[in-house]
Amino acid sequence: MLNTKDLELLASKGISEQQIEEQLTCFVKGFPFLEIAASASTEKGIKVIPKDQQACYMDAWDAYLAQNKKIVKFVPASGAASRMFKDLYSFLSSEDKEPLNAFMQTFFDGIKSFAFYEALNDICVANEGKTIPTLITAGEHKAIVSNLLESKGLNYGQLPKGLLLFHNYPGKKRTAMEEHLTEGARYAKNNAGEVNIHFTVSPEHKALFESLVEQKKDRYEEDFSVDYSISFSVQKASTDTLAADMNNEPFRDAEGKIVFRPGGHGALIENLNDIDADVIFIKNIDNVVPDSFKCSTIIHKKIIAGVLVSLQERIFHYLNLIDGGKYTHAQIEEMIHFLQDDLCIRSREMKFMEDAELILYIKNKLLRPLRVCGMVRNVGEPGGGPFLAVNADGTVSPQILENSQIDIHDPEKKAMFEQGTHFNPVDLVCAVRNNQGEKYNLPDYVDKNTGFISTKSKDGRELKALELPGLWNGAMSDWNTVFVEVPIDTFNPVKTVNDLLRAEHQ
Repeated sequence: MLNTKDLELLASKGISEQQIEEQLTCFVKGFPFLEIAASASTEKGIKVIPKDQQACYMDAWDAYLAQNKKIVKFVPASGAASRMFKDLYSFLSSEDKEPLNAFMQTFFDGIKSFAFYEALNDICVANEGKTIPTLITAGEHKAIVSNLLESKGLNYGQLPKGLLLFHNYPGKKRTAMEEHLTEGARYAKNNAGEVNIHFTVSPEHKALFESLVEQKKDRYEEDFSVDYSISFSVQKASTDTLAADMNNEPFRDAEGKIVFRPGGHGALIENLNDIDADVIFIKNIDNVVPDSFKCSTIIHKKIIAGVLVSLQERIFHYLNLIDGGKYTHAQIEEMIHFLQDDLCIRSREMKFMEDAELILYIKNKLLRPLRVCGMVRNVGEPGGGPFLAVNADGTVSPQILENSQIDIHDPEKKAMFEQGTHFNPVDLVCAVRNNQGEKYNLPDYVDKNTGFISTKSKDGRELKALELPGLWNGAMSDWNTVFVEVPIDTFNPVKTVNDLLRAEHQ
């Protein structure tokens, strides 16, 4: 099946023949649906922190920062912004000369409110000899869109979201990346004034990110009295996945070369694993707001981080008791209640275990990476989010699931899915060391049975694409997971360009 050139390509990517065989097996067998016990809710599985306790958790986080631990803000930022401009591309390719649908009318009605307006106007003057208002009056709307998206202009259609101008400030503008720098300074700065931020980027954009950091870093360090350490990584070639044809054989291009595709954001578990840190925040590049709206985000970032370190302190205490071999029956009972009530881990088998087996079970459950995930209430149609899932060992625990992992053809599972009250905004804080200070090897905690297969096309031929288990669902499946409700005003993603016209981005 694989020839000499294929093996050379595998070697260059750091992919083994065994991995290829495993991936081809996935195409043949597909991926099983995950068994779920219930959708998580504030009654079962999602913690609500009362207002009178929020200050305690914020204080717990501040106390942790005072220990000068290494905190990293991890921001996936590799995707191109092209999907943001889907409607603008449709307008460009249409026969319409003027905006006729509501989306395009909103875009042009609000065009002066975009942070990129001045830069776009300047490029229109340079390329078209006319300002944006003049072009609109003349009915030359497509010239404006073309100068926004294409390489002759701002080239926003090919840039990543992190490099786009998102927000206006008096006398200045900020990109999404800059907003993450300012946000990180407000909840991830330790007592030494260090702020560590890591962006995962595409290889073709890395130099552009580095250039922007070089231009802006000193100013933000002065503004916030911090010392930034800003790093970048790209998705590893070894996490690319094989494409398959409709017969589940390796897909080959016109030259007979086997085709690989990026493995999706789940591949970033490798990048996350390379981060040397005690605590890691994870947040998407487009979920940022201007300073005037940051207060709620900062407060609740500190709260969920406080919950994390408070839970970790108890986990370390119990692990040290177990390692020392000096624990009472009452302490065993306390550990069981902690697993059930605080980590929401349930097992019908526990009551049948002998003491030695029970202690081993407790230790195995405690000795894992820990994450606290902010969850927001659904405001529209329910989507993928927090569930109580059945694991391979029969235990039930909190998991973030995507829609594709749930069998909605099963009436019972469909009902659980539709009853979901919350969704996942990608608002995570993670503890990745054990009680001995050793870093967990994160790929060990991936559930490989939670990938996804989609159909794509290349050169007019259909192919099957394999996505690795997603970063915050299958790639973290075997972590200890705690859900905490956070307010909807902490979730302000920019999925389309017109989202930048919303009040939260002005």
